[in-house]
Amino acid sequence: MSGSGPWSRGSQIVGRIQDVRRVCEFFEAGSDRGRGLHVVGDAGVGKTTLLDAVADAVAEAGTRVLRADGVEFEADIPFAGLHQILTLVLDEAGQLPSAYREALLVALGFATGPAPDRLLLVNATLALLRQAAAGAPLLLIVDDLPWLDRASAVVLGFVSRRLHGSRVAFLAASRTGLESVFDHGGLEKYELGPLDDDSAHLLLSARDPGMAARVRARVVAESRGNPLALLELSAELTGPQRAAKEELPELLPLGERLRDLFVGRVAALSEAGRRVLLLAALDGTGDLGVLLSAAGQDAAALSALASAEHARLVRIDTATRRLAFRHPLIRSAAVEAATLPERHAAHQALASALPDRPERLAWHLAEATIAPDEQVARLLQDAGHAAVRRGDAVGAVRYLIRAADLSPDAGDRGRRLAEAAYLGAEATGDVAYASELLRRSQSAGSGGNGALHAAAAAAYILINTEADLTTANRLLVSAIEAAGPVYDADDPALVDALHTLQLVCWWSGRAELWAPFTDIVGRLTPAPPPVLALAARTFPDPARTGVSALADLDEVRELLRRTPDPTVLVRGATATVYLDRVGELKDRLWALVGSGREGVGPVRRHLGALMHLCMEDFLTGEWEEAQQLAAEGAALCETGYPFFAWYFQYNQVLLHGARGEAEAGDALADRMLGWATRRGVGGAAAFAHQARTLVCLGSGDYAAAYRHATALTPAGALAPYTAHALWGAYDLVEAAVRTGRDAEAAAHVQALRELGIARLSDRYAMLVAGAAGLCAPDDEAIAHFRQALAAPGVDRWAFEAARIRLAFGRRLRRTGAKGEAREPLAAAADAFGRLGAVPWAEQARKELRAAGQPTRPEAARSLLTPQELEIAQLAASGLTNKQIGERLYLSHRTVGAHLYQVYPKLGITTRAALRDALTALDVGE
Repeated sequence: MSGSGPWSRGSQIVGRIQDVRRVCEFFEAGSDRGRGLHVVGDAGVGKTTLLDAVADAVAEAGTRVLRADGVEFEADIPFAGLHQILTLVLDEAGQLPSAYREALLVALGFATGPAPDRLLLVNATLALLRQAAAGAPLLLIVDDLPWLDRASAVVLGFVSRRLHGSRVAFLAASRTGLESVFDHGGLEKYELGPLDDDSAHLLLSARDPGMAARVRARVVAESRGNPLALLELSAELTGPQRAAKEELPELLPLGERLRDLFVGRVAALSEAGRRVLLLAALDGTGDLGVLLSAAGQDAAALSALASAEHARLVRIDTATRRLAFRHPLIRSAAVEAATLPERHAAHQALASALPDRPERLAWHLAEATIAPDEQVARLLQDAGHAAVRRGDAVGAVRYLIRAADLSPDAGDRGRRLAEAAYLGAEATGDVAYASELLRRSQSAGSGGNGALHAAAAAAYILINTEADLTTANRLLVSAIEAAGPVYDADDPALVDALHTLQLVCWWSGRAELWAPFTDIVGRLTPAPPPVLALAARTFPDPARTGVSALADLDEVRELLRRTPDPTVLVRGATATVYLDRVGELKDRLWALVGSGREGVGPVRRHLGALMHLCMEDFLTGEWEEAQQLAAEGAALCETGYPFFAWYFQYNQVLLHGARGEAEAGDALADRMLGWATRRGVGGAAAFAHQARTLVCLGSGDYAAAYRHATALTPAGALAPYTAHALWGAYDLVEAAVRTGRDAEAAAHVQALRELGIARLSDRYAMLVAGAAGLCAPDDEAIAHFRQALAAPGVDRWAFEAARIRLAFGRRLRRTGAKGEAREPLAAAADAFGRLGAVPWAEQARKELRAAGQPTRPEAARSLLTPQELEIAQLAASGLTNKQIGERLYLSHRTVGAHLYQVYPKLGITTRAALRDALTALDVGE
């Protein structure tokens, strides 16, 4: 059973490549571990599929395979299993001693006579198998070992322990927890575990590619890596459920095969046992205190719990007082085994046990209620709002939909569905489901603040389905104006709609769209919420109103430090973006990213946190992390928020530009501009022009840099309602100076001073002073540069500070102060080298040489990240991307992406040049 990669065909099996490999390698010639292996695993985990793959793999490598399957209805037929295995080789028994031949023929029913002696039959079987293996190795495979008839099991058990040193091997499989005569027979066990989440998603996607991502995630979670459960659960869903157009039930329905596996085990319990198990299934928290309270706190309840534990249906941890189902599908089975009245009674009992848990109380009351009931609906609505405040948008949608179902009044039903649609579209990214909820809301009639949430939901649905922003703006403005003429600042639906309108106006980049927003925020009574009030002054036109907003900044910063509401946190971070205060919230934003990665936080909050952290990382020089976050954000956009992909593309263009990857930066910026123009997203166009300016500055195309900088805002002014003009100000001045437009550069600096931009933050103070230094006469320029580099925390803004040091050193050198110039130039060169800002590093080294300090090309160890260097060395050694990926546990695409970054850093364009480039820099293989 040796050979190079006999397990290769098993690679077609989703998630089981390593299992097939390990089992095949176990049986390689020369193994000193014995020749028998017993695969054990839960029902449906894929044991038969594994055996099939191993059989195919070893057969391809020249091994002969004999198989038998344990079958329940044959378990009482002596030697039925042995008959399956030996029939195909029985014609080779002619060379065996006659006693052996006779024993085999009688046992297998091909001859009559007295039952053969057991030891004689074992020896005869072993001799026949050795004879059959004379020409090629032989593998015996027995599936469902516990169902093999006892006579065959005894013989094969003896045989399996006597195969060492032979060319015969034995492979069996059985379900965990089922006993057989092999359990103590010395066979080595191989535990087949569940599929990992990635493999489970892949298997389900292959079987049902049209399933919505949210639904697929739920099925994967419920199946817990069991392939049979994956396929059976998905098969039980309706078309609308698979497409996320219809809400999934709390417990997914079991298919026939899963019902046979699990419901039968539950049904075997006593009535009290089934009731306790039902209470545990419907409660879902595992809290023994709640469970026993609902069950009656009597001895019968404790006994019932013990019986469920003894049946291996649950685990009970007395230290934590928690109950856990051994598999999620046992929980589903407990519910399926109960009648409707039993389920209603259990929910009522749980509600009675939870007087101090309003959300859970509301849910259980709802599940015990059949007819519409406004009191219960209101409790559910309150539970939904509480879920929003703690960041559980998915749970909030669930509460609101159930509240709508129980609403006697059609208007209340429509209003609650509209709010659910808004949360679905804005926070979870499930546009298809949100669209269906919005349709149902409109059918029911969603007046009042229901219309506000309906409009906000429609806006998010529209922007993520290729619609023009003008339509979204018109819907929002109409709904908000209809809520007047008195605007209640305490109306959460109005606040949500205004925050949505704020973003739509900003995305549009059109000054005329802002008037309704600023007008209505100004008319809110009482005063608008602090975050909304700040956003109204820092987001539309921060160059003109940002300074006046600083007086209210402390109140918002304190609120953001203590708020548990992720929506408020992300909105607040957005309101402070153009004031450079996002860094103060970094830890809290990382917590949102962590929650999102674990699947327990709203997708939109995860996305918003990534946006802010990505930009903050670029500004502070954490470029590797910025690149990773940009990739994560772009991938997340594909799950339901395609509109927001442009923001992460913007960060990627900035990185391309700073690193000197002009071709990649130009191409991606062109894509951004084309998309933004087609969709009318002026904000994205502004971002693209600003990032493209950096790309052109890095490549030395200063005329193009000036063209893109002034497409963002004209020189000598910061365009009204173009917030991003603040971020491109220094670039515009540099591009103007580089193209001989000194008057335009000076006018732009003057505009920055008149607007008081330096007062917005220490970073702006640094940039304004640095820009002044770029265009001032020599004697004044030095003072401006010194002022810029004296700003508090200047080194936090690594790239921008290094650019100012480069400009400072260049000016000193050109005025003849070469010795003084070396310090800022060396600091700039060092910073650019650490960052991987290739073109700027080369400019700094060139200036250093001109200042009289010898330099050499930056070593690859400074230019490349450790991973890039390792990949480059492996590629230079001749390995393919796939081979490098296997060695470093990366995908071949990731390897290719790293090499794409490496080539321009080393000044090469082909893989063939890697070896010479690394050798020249003393970092070869």
